[in-house]
Amino acid sequence: MSRKDHVPTQQTGEYLVAAELARAGAICATFAANVPHFDVIASGRGSYVPVEVKTKRTGDWQLNVEDFAEVTLVGDRQVIGTPKPEPMPGLFYVFVDLKSYGNDDFFIIDWAALRDRIVEHHRAWLAKHGGRRPKNPKSMHTTISVTELADCRGRWDLIKERLGHSA
Repeated sequence: MSRKDHVPTQQTGEYLVAAELARAGAICATFAANVPHFDVIASGRGSYVPVEVKTKRTGDWQLNVEDFAEVTLVGDRQVIGTPKPEPMPGLFYVFVDLKSYGNDDFFIIDWAALRDRIVEHHRAWLAKHGGRRPKNPKSMHTTISVTELADCRGRWDLIKERLGHSA
């Protein structure tokens, strides 16, 4: 998918997330991927929540394992080191699975919980391959699927609680 094709998907996800948060009583601002670490800021009752939005139409969400942990190349093997600290206090990720109008799914998870899942998933995947990525040993690409985030589906209450709204 070219950058040109990706932009409408990305924007749709960001605006859907802002709309859902506004529906819950938050005041939101979107930043169209121009701010490091978050796409939407939601505020309410004296607090705020930065939100990174990842949107897909098919397949899994694409991520970079180096955003979540130190990774060292030893020859052509990847060694996952220390998990990284939260890049911004209170950061949440909302993964948007675009389906058809009104049938989209949202998966909400705080950054630290996501980091732990990504690191565990990538370590397990590397273990199955002897620590070496089969096609490109230097690639830091990783994914997360709907199945891996199933327990996060519709968990808007996590963000509402952080904003001081009733869940």
